[in-house]
Amino acid sequence: MSVDQAATPSRTAESIEAELLDHLTATLSKEVTADQDLFASGLVSSMFAMQLVIHLEKTYGLTIAGANLRLANFRTVTTMVGLVLRLSDTAAPADGG
Repeated sequence: MSVDQAATPSRTAESIEAELLDHLTATLSKEVTADQDLFASGLVSSMFAMQLVIHLEKTYGLTIAGANLRLANFRTVTTMVGLVLRLSDTAAPADGG
C-alpha cells in the first residue's frame, strides 16, 4: 500500500511526534521523550538511524536524501518532526491562493 500525500495534508507536529514516540517506544522497548538525544543516550546507533529514515519515508511519503541525511536530523524526536514538516511542506503542491 502506498502513502498518498494528498490524503494526509493535516498532519500536525503533535500527531507526528506522538506517532514517532509510539514507534520508538515499541521498537526500542524503552520509553523515550521528544527532546531526548537518542544517540548520546545509547538507545540507537547510526545503523538504527537508517531504519528511522526508512520509517519516515514510508510513513510520511517522503524522500530523505542529500543534506537531509545528516545524523543531527535524527538525534531527537523533535528534530525528526521538524524534518518531516520541512520535507512535507517542500513536497506539497503549491496552490495559488
